[in-house]
Amino acid sequence: MNTKSPALVLAGVLAFGAVPVSFAHCDSLDGPVIVEARAALARGDAAPVLKWVRADDEAAVRAAFAQTLEVRKLSSAAAELADRFFFETLVRIHRAGEGEPFTGLKAAGSADAALLAADRAIDTGDIDALVSNLTGQIGRALRERHAELQRRREHRDHNVEAGRAFVASYVQFIHLYEQFAALTASAASGAEHKHGH
Repeated sequence: MNTKSPALVLAGVLAFGAVPVSFAHCDSLDGPVIVEARAALARGDAAPVLKWVRADDEAAVRAAFAQTLEVRKLSSAAAELADRFFFETLVRIHRAGEGEPFTGLKAAGSADAALLAADRAIDTGDIDALVSNLTGQIGRALRERHAELQRRREHRDHNVEAGRAFVASYVQFIHLYEQFAALTASAASGAEHKHGH
């Protein structure tokens, strides 16, 4: 999954105030990449997982897939090790294609709730709950910062410390808003570019 998408950066801003963080769940054992990899191994067909890698990496994935199928025939223990090898190879190549490091497979259930909600929206075709949740979080974050700013604004000229506290709140509020505005502008610009407008 692309960890630089506006929605995920926005989730990082919401979670940590003004510090974007990187989320990923393509490396989780119950993430979409490995779910499809398990199905591909069960069917003996690599084609469904090739969409997760660049065209230049397809041969490496096909080779790892073929090796995995051969080793799986030896025993259940060999199959377990072979599957793990394939999952790690596939996710490592997928992450490299996104310019992200591979830090190992993560346990099932370790994915961030925000990503699981995004996956549900994709699976169900219903975006309303996701949009409502995200816009609610944005609204709450801005309102909280704004309320703090207004409280400090009333006392900004009482002394230097109060003035500095006001400026700190002002900077946090403005930067948070700028980040939200930049993300929405970036998303709108990307959509226009994609549709050739």
